[in-house]
Amino acid sequence: MSENTEKFAEAAPGSGVPAVVLDEKAKKSWWTRLPIVSHLRQSVGLQRGMLITGLVLCGIVLICAIFAPLIAPYGFNQLGTAEGNFGATQPPSPEHIWGTTVGGYDVFSRVVWGAQTAVAVIVVAVAASLFAGVILGLISGYLGGWLDRILVVIADAVYAFPTLLLALVMAIAISGGQSSAWGGIAAAALSITVVFIPQYFRVVRAETLRLKAEPFVESAIVLGASKTRIIGKHIFRNATRTLPLIFTLNSSEAILTLAGLGFLGFGIEPTSAAEWGYDLNKALPDVTSGVWWTSVFPGLAIVLTVLGITLVGESMNDLNDPRLRVRRKAKTKAGAAGARDRKAEARA
Repeated sequence: MSENTEKFAEAAPGSGVPAVVLDEKAKKSWWTRLPIVSHLRQSVGLQRGMLITGLVLCGIVLICAIFAPLIAPYGFNQLGTAEGNFGATQPPSPEHIWGTTVGGYDVFSRVVWGAQTAVAVIVVAVAASLFAGVILGLISGYLGGWLDRILVVIADAVYAFPTLLLALVMAIAISGGQSSAWGGIAAAALSITVVFIPQYFRVVRAETLRLKAEPFVESAIVLGASKTRIIGKHIFRNATRTLPLIFTLNSSEAILTLAGLGFLGFGIEPTSAAEWGYDLNKALPDVTSGVWWTSVFPGLAIVLTVLGITLVGESMNDLNDPRLRVRRKAKTKAGAAGARDRKAEARA
């Protein structure tokens, strides 16, 4: 038999239901259904280019965060070697490919080590807000009543607070303005967690309200399934399909919040950990004196990281819209058909 041979599903005898044709290509592995992988398979043309570009930028940041001790030639708070100190505001050279800061730190090492701090804030803050927002949204949407009204009011009130302002208050409350490595990360992560919870809460609650009226949920209730089983097994998987998109967009906001804290002087001290916003704050006086490398490279790290996460999020947003995805595929097929027709006319 050839590889393209179709297989037929067996129908119940006497049911009158025709056999269903099963295509081998339709049987996808579990990993092809993952959010990023499935979007990459569906994307075409410019959309695929945007998604790949975003994934490459995010991959570079992750590699720097994981392998910072191997990539960075010096420590994030190292001022010199056995041969002597590095020197302040040294221009780019073979010893310091991105130069040194006004404090005598190697710029390249600070930028690479700063990726660890950025990734830590994303993981702690966004994961915590995702966990809390999903649970509260499922409970509020399914149970309803006075609990739902109270949670909605609280979520609207918290959502009104600016992220950066709340981050400043948390930084002072947690570390007294003297941020250690984990103190600065905790301050930014806690503020972002509190502000982002309403976003996940609203999305999951709206989906839960829609899903609990679906026939499969009503069937589970008739069969005697408990509320915990209905929420955890039947509603959870369907109500959280759009969360990867919100996760990517909130990750970029987390990076900007951490950088804003450091730029305003409430970030992480250079002796505790590397942080891009703090380096930008210390590089401000260097701009007027012609020292450009102390501010350009930390700034590029922030911009490219946020750009990469945003490209991934926007690409996923477009691909989640079936109308946009089908239209792009239709245009691609029409273009291919047109090219084949032109080649046939040229041969004739």
